[in-house]
Amino acid sequence: MDARILQVLSREGRISNLALAERVGLSASACLRRVAALEKAGVIKGYRAVLSPEKTGIRFVAYVTVGLGQHTKAAQQAFERAMEAAPQVRECHNITGAVEYLLRVEAESLAAYKHFHTDILGALPQVNTLQTFVVMGSPKDLRA
Repeated sequence: MDARILQVLSREGRISNLALAERVGLSASACLRRVAALEKAGVIKGYRAVLSPEKTGIRFVAYVTVGLGQHTKAAQQAFERAMEAAPQVRECHNITGAVEYLLRVEAESLAAYKHFHTDILGALPQVNTLQTFVVMGSPKDLRA
């Protein structure tokens, strides 16, 4: 039952409790208790608005792989602090493989991305390699 509730909420975070209860086949009070328990347990971390990139001025999206020059905890922490402070970075993932990080970067334009790439990301002393993958379209995107 919890899985069904989570599936609906992940797609429709603003659904009313009554509609959610009907959709998953529970009474409204039982549904509310389950959702509250999922929130308390930290399974549901929050609710977000899904924004239209075009309507908010975002016309350039890219995934960027980042390789660090040093593989130390201090280098990783410094890099992660810099990414936390960069508004262009919407996601930062520490990954396995040939590089240490995968970033989702959103910018107003190619020129704005170039500024970020060169003057912010490329200027970090921890960064050794960068590779950019420009998003040309997103036929499926379930992030919320």
